[in-house]
Amino acid sequence: MNNSGFSQYYHSSDEQVVYAHLQWCVDNEQPQKLIQRFFNLFVQGGEYPDLAVNLALGRIVDSDLANIEFQYVLNRSCYILINRWRKQVRHQWAIPELINIFDQTPSGLPSCWTAKRLRSLVKRFTQTEQYQALRRLSKVFEEKIRAEADKKNDHVEGLISRYPYLYDHCFLTDDSPDEQRQEIRDMRMQAQETFEDDLSKYLTFKHIPLEQRLILPTVENPTLLTDKKLNFALKHFTGKVDGYHTYDDLAKIFVNQSHKARTYRTFKEEFYEYLTDTVDTKYAKKHFNNRLYRELQGTLSHNDSQKVNDTLMAGTCRKLLNFLVVESPQQPHHFVFLDLSSNLGVTHSIGLLLKIVLICRKVKSDLEKRFSILFNHYATFPRDKVSWLVESLENLNIAFGLNWGKLKFLPQI
Repeated sequence: MNNSGFSQYYHSSDEQVVYAHLQWCVDNEQPQKLIQRFFNLFVQGGEYPDLAVNLALGRIVDSDLANIEFQYVLNRSCYILINRWRKQVRHQWAIPELINIFDQTPSGLPSCWTAKRLRSLVKRFTQTEQYQALRRLSKVFEEKIRAEADKKNDHVEGLISRYPYLYDHCFLTDDSPDEQRQEIRDMRMQAQETFEDDLSKYLTFKHIPLEQRLILPTVENPTLLTDKKLNFALKHFTGKVDGYHTYDDLAKIFVNQSHKARTYRTFKEEFYEYLTDTVDTKYAKKHFNNRLYRELQGTLSHNDSQKVNDTLMAGTCRKLLNFLVVESPQQPHHFVFLDLSSNLGVTHSIGLLLKIVLICRKVKSDLEKRFSILFNHYATFPRDKVSWLVESLENLNIAFGLNWGKLKFLPQI
């Protein structure tokens, strides 16, 4: 970085005192502390803990040449810090922060005439070419930092805050203390409420006539789905999926009937019919249905002659979620869900999982855990490489909000 902006004919020992002090500081102090020190020395003015440096700067400010020379002294002082930080990627964030201090207003009145003159000289500096050059340099690093952040956020792991139902499984461990668990529960509740409020506001906004919308502040789609896919998900999760009943209706009907099942084997036969009666596609009839039937027949089969109870129902649902989504972090195979998503579509696939959870709500946490396994498995993948997963997470957010949150009878786009 070129430091040649300072005067060619004014090299006082006072300048060297200031430069040597800043060089020592940048070699020995963290950027955050040094930025505050720089602000106190040059922008705030007045008392500075290092008396020799304070006196040296005072003599520079009070000199007859200050109106001409101070801008070069301040420019050089900035570059002493910038030259060190630009070579260390972890400290490059400090360069824009340093330049931004010139936008800050000093607190209180100047403590003396010299401090008053210093503030005047700094204000004049912000109108010079040197300062404009520093601003342009700052923008370069701002863009670089933003690009790095965007690159990180472009990965699946950057999406975690969007999905409250993953919080328990991603932020807690088996030995997490109660205080931490309560904090995560509070975070989860707040994030869920924010999502539901934002979605309600967005859908309401989209229903306002276009000519009125143009004069109102824009409300952004809070999901990562297109309007078309969002509308489809809303219709699917709240509409009559079989032409007569919603998912919630079908679940209630099935639960009432399941109590009449003579044996657990009979229950599994009826469960199979319940799950497949809305999966009416060529793919389902040729591939998926047979696979699902075999899986159900083999599930807890030593109980086939017993009467079905809540424990058996929950166990069956958990086994089925393992089969349909993913079993464990140690066995993260998820071919069935990939196949489902590719052939049925993501929204219909999430609908199938919703049917399971609606008949046994205690396994909702198990479904959340299954998706936390997928989330962690793909955490470092770019979003566009696993769009099926991102779309699934978004659909699940909507499905949970409609069935467990406050999202009821939302207007469709």
